[in-house]
Amino acid sequence: MKTPMQELLEWVRATLPMDLETPQMIEEKIESMLEREKEVMQDFATDYERECRINLERSIEKCWDETFNTKER
Repeated sequence: MKTPMQELLEWVRATLPMDLETPQMIEEKIESMLEREKEVMQDFATDYERECRINLERSIEKCWDETFNTKER
């Protein structure tokens, strides 16, 4: 399984001409965001384990929405 950022990085590398400056800048930005994405996912997993899993009435979707301030669909 790959994260969306990993998929985006693969797409950029496969699609854009990497000999140009802009695609290289995009690639560098995505690479820098991969570590942050990992940290955010780990923090969410820890919070879910500690707070959401205990309360069986709270679904993972609800915990996600609360953590990332997204609206329920």
